Amino acid sequence: MPTILFFLNTSFLLGLLGLSFHRTHLMSILICIEAMMLIPYLMMTTLMFTTSTPTVAMLPILLLALSACEASTGLALLVATTRTHGTDHMKTLNLLK
Repeated sequence: MPTILFFLNTSFLLGLLGLSFHRTHLMSILICIEAMMLIPYLMMTTLMFTTSTPTVAMLPILLLALSACEASTGLALLVATTRTHGTDHMKTLNLLK
């Protein structure tokens, strides 16, 4: 079990590093955020299976629903910014111009 938690923590940190280093396109930012949202889902699911408590059973489903809402909102923002600015580069999305 500790190896699974180590791999999940490492993959969450890789998503965080990808978010901090690859900020050129909005799509890559959204993919890193989605990966960071899927890792707590996997952690809660493994916690549910290891503890076998029915009170924790609803948390992964709730987190997955929130993650789907976040993904749809992010894709809607991506489409809107691509239509208005013509690209998804983060350098062109400066609203203070």
